[in-house]
Amino acid sequence: MSFDIKPARRQPDEIREVGTEPHHSALRAMTSGRGWRVGWAVLAAAVILVGLTIGLVPGLLVLAIGGAAFTAIGSMIAHAAQASPRDDWKRRLFADGIWAIDRRTAIRMFGMTALFVGPIKVIPSLLQGVLARPAETLAAAEVAQAARRRQWTMIIDLRSCDGCQSIGLPPQCTTACIEGHLAPEPMQWIEVFEEEVEGEGTRFVPTPCQHCQNPPCVNVCPVAATFSSPEGLVLIDQDRCIGCRICMAACPYDRRSFNWGEPPIPPEALAANYDLEHQVPARKGTVMKCDFCPDMVRAGTLPYCIQGCPHRAIYYGDLEEDLATNGRELVSISRYLADNNAFHIKEELGTQPRVFYIPGHGEAVGREPTREGRLKVQWPWSRVAEGSASWTR
Repeated sequence: MSFDIKPARRQPDEIREVGTEPHHSALRAMTSGRGWRVGWAVLAAAVILVGLTIGLVPGLLVLAIGGAAFTAIGSMIAHAAQASPRDDWKRRLFADGIWAIDRRTAIRMFGMTALFVGPIKVIPSLLQGVLARPAETLAAAEVAQAARRRQWTMIIDLRSCDGCQSIGLPPQCTTACIEGHLAPEPMQWIEVFEEEVEGEGTRFVPTPCQHCQNPPCVNVCPVAATFSSPEGLVLIDQDRCIGCRICMAACPYDRRSFNWGEPPIPPEALAANYDLEHQVPARKGTVMKCDFCPDMVRAGTLPYCIQGCPHRAIYYGDLEEDLATNGRELVSISRYLADNNAFHIKEELGTQPRVFYIPGHGEAVGREPTREGRLKVQWPWSRVAEGSASWTR
């Protein structure tokens, strides 16, 4: 009687009883459906936490990176454990576990890995945003705000301008400008003209440099002493000015003055530090004009003419923020101009001034258009500045 002896067949790893070993129990729990659900629940909690801290987009990024890593590592461990003997799964995982993974699984794992390899460059900036102290974040925001480019503008409401007739004084916008810039006689950087209105009577029109966006003066200056700043202002570099006065001939508003000799100025003007945005002291042989006082506005104060106006007829503001103020009230520039039919002086020339006017003749402060005349402007230092008695333009 003969027997055919056949070798014992090896049982598949997946039906071996391995539940008694602690490390296989942990591994099975991790790779089971319940293990995956717990892992994804932890990731979801992390997303919510990060989302509340730094925003939704970084939270979703953490979900993508963590999910890809969790899936890739879990798949590697699961496949290595299933393809290895029960007592040697750690060795196969780190030594030849990768070879126990089929081609499809390997491609899927590499694809998942690409999800979190790409955004590596943005991780430091995200961490920096999370770990930055509130004071540092606020300081950075303030620096960015300070570095933003302004676009200055001026609105003159002629309804509130009466040439200072009601207070019995010369135009106070002009007087304040003269005193603030220590301007020599007879310079008036903002001059109040009286012009006829349609029908009967006159109106007063305060006229500073219009700071055109298509400035004829800039286009003709042969040495680029007159130039446009990034904030939309037309300025003069008196260190470059050669006194040719071509810019004065090109200005259609007659808002430039020339120092033919040593200008009579008060002694304190000589102690001032000259700046492109604050032309003090006046110099012989150079052109001067209104500079819009951007240095004062950055320091937190309004220009001299606005401070001096008793009826608050002049507004100063920023076109970028669409806000302007006269020191008492704040208005939306676009709405204020549209609602009150604003206009430019000599608009047909196409110079695109930054000074806007609201039509009127002082009716808001009780002036009748038939009441004509204004008092003459005085220079406070005419009697103390050397050469004032014989000074002529």
